[in-house]
Amino acid sequence: MTPHHARLAALRAELARTGLDGFVVPLTDEHMSEYVGAYAQRLGWLTGFGGSAGSAVVLADRAAIFTDGRYTLQVREQVSGDDWAYVPVPQESVAGWLAANVDDGARIGYDPWLHTGGWVKDTAAALADRGATLVPVAANPVDAVWHDRPAPSPATLGPHDDAYAGESSAAKRAGIADWLADQRADAVVLTALDSIAWTLNVRGGDVAHTPVALSYAIVGSDGTTDLFVAPEKIDDAVRQHLSNAVRLHPRDAFAAALGGYAGKRVAADPERAVAAIFDALDAAGARVLPLRDPVVLAKARKNPVEVAGHRAASLRDGAALTRFLRWVETECPKGGETELSAAARLLAFREETGLLLDTSFDTISATGAHGASPHYHVTEESNAPIRPGELFLIDSGGQYRDGTTDVTRVMPIGAPTPEMRDRFTRVLKGHIAIATAIFPDGTSGAQIDGFARRPLWEAGLDFGHGTGHGIGSYLAVHEGPQRIAAPNYPGGASLEPLRAGMMLSNEPGYYKAGEYGIRIENLLLTIPVTIAGGDPDRAMLGFETLTFAPIERTLIDPALLTRDECDWLDAYHAEVLARIGPELDADERAWLAAKCTPLG
Repeated sequence: MTPHHARLAALRAELARTGLDGFVVPLTDEHMSEYVGAYAQRLGWLTGFGGSAGSAVVLADRAAIFTDGRYTLQVREQVSGDDWAYVPVPQESVAGWLAANVDDGARIGYDPWLHTGGWVKDTAAALADRGATLVPVAANPVDAVWHDRPAPSPATLGPHDDAYAGESSAAKRAGIADWLADQRADAVVLTALDSIAWTLNVRGGDVAHTPVALSYAIVGSDGTTDLFVAPEKIDDAVRQHLSNAVRLHPRDAFAAALGGYAGKRVAADPERAVAAIFDALDAAGARVLPLRDPVVLAKARKNPVEVAGHRAASLRDGAALTRFLRWVETECPKGGETELSAAARLLAFREETGLLLDTSFDTISATGAHGASPHYHVTEESNAPIRPGELFLIDSGGQYRDGTTDVTRVMPIGAPTPEMRDRFTRVLKGHIAIATAIFPDGTSGAQIDGFARRPLWEAGLDFGHGTGHGIGSYLAVHEGPQRIAAPNYPGGASLEPLRAGMMLSNEPGYYKAGEYGIRIENLLLTIPVTIAGGDPDRAMLGFETLTFAPIERTLIDPALLTRDECDWLDAYHAEVLARIGPELDADERAWLAAKCTPLG
């Protein structure tokens, strides 16, 4: 019996003991975070799945794990098909699967601190059609059988200086107070960890790769704030930074505090605040306003200080990546290197900057067939040697005090095949189409997603993930609300209007199962664009590329590029050389100069 089979059996026994016929296990925490602390990794503990998005359903006689197209290969490698059915999303949903598989009268449990109210409503309705019931649990049954479950992180909280934030916490809280006045609301509950960190200009260490602290905040109509966080995370420096306008409470006092808002108008985000919070406010007699967290859009539109910080972070990060790409080309064809050794070497180059605080996510170091899994995570068990004839894909990023980076490059180990060059060039064409896009202010990411796919579509090809995501300022590497994505890809369409100051990734790809993966990723800043002769009353936007590192020339088929695309690539490489070259030694600079030679 494997450990994960035994864990599944233990959970089933616990469900039977508590009178439940099934239970839903999401991969999230009480804050609806994308990346969660070790204490909340219930899905991974139960199933063995190591991806960053997914969920599972356990019934007495069957179980299913739900993942999107990014993890089609990974979930089959990590999760036993003997115990689990693999269910693709968004083609199928947890609610739909439950409705098709539960017995009449079944009682299906869920943890109200791990689901939104919208999910509860939809799932309960689907079960009701089968005469089954969705039941909230007071204690999570996974925790009851997870005997060595880690404790929440003890990391301390620290100030994030205004010199990096570009705006004081007092000013941010005043902006929230103005928003509350517009909504005629008395308070807003902030549950998203990055919203709290941004509002209070603090950073923590409770979630790997994301500098946030496990906490809740309630901002009142006068801007004063109640922060609920473990007392041991707070020192005198943080108390002084927060000032008397921020009242401190233990994190475990939050649920009870919601009971004090009887008769008050309280805003809470239905996408980011869990069902338990809405239930507590309703029970207290509060008037709950289901409104989007007011921090979300403010945080997404970077101020000039944040933009300048990101530019500085991108240059040092790009120099580290450039050194690494030279190392790959020089050392990997000799043999002896692996996915893990390559990831370690890139980390060492970043650490040599003296300013790296963390990586911004688990580095995707993928050679050959592993590259075909877009979110592949190398482990000791999966670690593969980097061999000639393969494509090596490296998707990585750094957390620096002044910015968060995310960049992907592909290097051939030896000579690439004509097919590899064709696919890489089509991905590059899509990348350039996004980088050079011009569109009306307020256009959504869904409207321009197809720009990146057209060169692939023309060859009967596509990729199974969104084209771009927002990014934080020394915060989450994936930040909303903006995205570049269409409805039929993971996460669904992004209808959020693009606005000046938003940062996004530009990362089209192509993946051939069992053989290789390709992705080219830079970060972009959304900027105003003036077009001579255009309608003076129509504001237009475009993108400024923020990431600088060479794009491998030997993988490009110039015959597939238009003159304008060649000109873009040559101009980009000239800027890479001008910006990154001064950060390198003579040998490194000579290597980079050769990589940045115009296509001609």
